[in-house]
Amino acid sequence: MGNLVAIVGRPNVGKSTLFNRLTNSRRAIVSDEAGTTRDRQYGKCEWNGREFSVVDTGGWVVNSDDIFEEEIRKQVIVATEEADLVLFLVDIKNGLTDLDEDVAQILRTSKLPVVLVANKADDGKDLYGQYEFYKLGLGDPYCVSAATGSGTGDLLDLVLEKLPAQDVSDIDDDTPRFAVVGRPNAGKSSIINAFIGEDRNIVTDIAGTTRDSIYTKYDKFGFDFYLVDTAGIRRKNKVTEDLEFYSVMRSIRAIENADVCILMIDATRGIEAQDMNIFQLIQKNNKSLVVVVNKWDLVEDKSQIAIKTFENAIRERMAPFVDFPIIFASALTKQRIFKVLETAKQVYLNRKIKIGTSKLNEVMLPIIEATPPPSIKGKYIKIKYVSQVPDTQIPTFVFYANLPQYVKESYRRFLENKLRENWTLTGSPINVFIRQK
Repeated sequence: MGNLVAIVGRPNVGKSTLFNRLTNSRRAIVSDEAGTTRDRQYGKCEWNGREFSVVDTGGWVVNSDDIFEEEIRKQVIVATEEADLVLFLVDIKNGLTDLDEDVAQILRTSKLPVVLVANKADDGKDLYGQYEFYKLGLGDPYCVSAATGSGTGDLLDLVLEKLPAQDVSDIDDDTPRFAVVGRPNAGKSSIINAFIGEDRNIVTDIAGTTRDSIYTKYDKFGFDFYLVDTAGIRRKNKVTEDLEFYSVMRSIRAIENADVCILMIDATRGIEAQDMNIFQLIQKNNKSLVVVVNKWDLVEDKSQIAIKTFENAIRERMAPFVDFPIIFASALTKQRIFKVLETAKQVYLNRKIKIGTSKLNEVMLPIIEATPPPSIKGKYIKIKYVSQVPDTQIPTFVFYANLPQYVKESYRRFLENKLRENWTLTGSPINVFIRQK
């Protein structure tokens, strides 16, 4: 199970710069595709063979002065509840401020490992500024310059030292893992209770630490599956309920530890920015997706047209990935609850699909011949052969061409759509690579 590191601190101390520095080696995951502006707040960092997730809390502050400090406090509290370690950034050039002291106070009362990072130590004479930060009572300040990268290697060594050991639980890998995610009040707990029913058919409860996802194994309706439940055993902090940041932090672990994510959308509210943030996390982690429009019992117009309109609205927002199932359900009346599990299982199987090379070429080559990639600068691109790469996390297909560098993104998407038309890959992300033959 992955560790989660949160970067906290007041504005303009360089949180985003440090975030970019830490996740830079893996920039591909936080690719600059269109999406929400907050898309750069979450990434993966790999150091000395260990990988952990990093969250930059700075991107979530509502910029108005009166609630500014309040928001930062709330975020620090959420970070201490959800993360495994906190990097607390202060600015060595500006020195200590009241807000730094407020943040330090929250961090001191939490039981979490905290690393105090004095940023903007760009040259030797800045280092004298570090001593006043001892006042915060959080141990030695670590001097770094996120902008130039100096000191960040030592900082990462320290982070790995302080992160709790990875909890390798005895989870059987061939059993699908489903996570129910969505923003607060979309009905996540009700649908989990509906799945479980009163006759809890629980085989095992494997709990990590209180912060870890809890896997509960079910064998119901003839399925074997784990529900990844991130509720854990924790005190609900009232301040955090309304925070958008909160639902994203809560979702990260569940999404990272699942095969299939069941994204709950509230039928009475439609699709909101927060739903999109969670969807983006699912996509970045290459997880399979089932969208459940919950509370369908509360919607008055249940006509086919209404359903179609709702579906189109969802797919439009989530484009270009549109090949996923949408189920209109109600956790309360248990309407179509069984269908949600059935679909999640099917989507999981789609993720595991194996297509023979001869079948792939037999279907795809004529399609490519009929619509070849457009020629560029008088050069004709020929795709000769296609195969599926074995043993990958998601279905991955390689098309071998004479001039792969000239194949445009739009043509790759065309190939992906044709693969989806000919095989059932619904709900599963797929990779399409064009390589030199």
